[in-house]
Amino acid sequence: MPALYVMIPAALLIVAIAVYIFFWAVDSGQYDDLDGPAHSILFDDQDPNHTAAVDEAKAAQPDDKAPPHA
Repeated sequence: MPALYVMIPAALLIVAIAVYIFFWAVDSGQYDDLDGPAHSILFDDQDPNHTAAVDEAKAAQPDDKAPPHA
């Protein structure tokens, strides 16, 4: 029974801290845009100066333009 006198206030303190952190996160804008990060992973950032992939694709093409099955 004496352990309850310690555990109940400790549990209430932990809940109070969790509620405070939750409201702090909501007030600071942590939950404003829930879809943006999920959609941004699908789209690459296009850099107009980045041509390494284009150069690599051109180098991998055969010179004689014949179909591969011929």
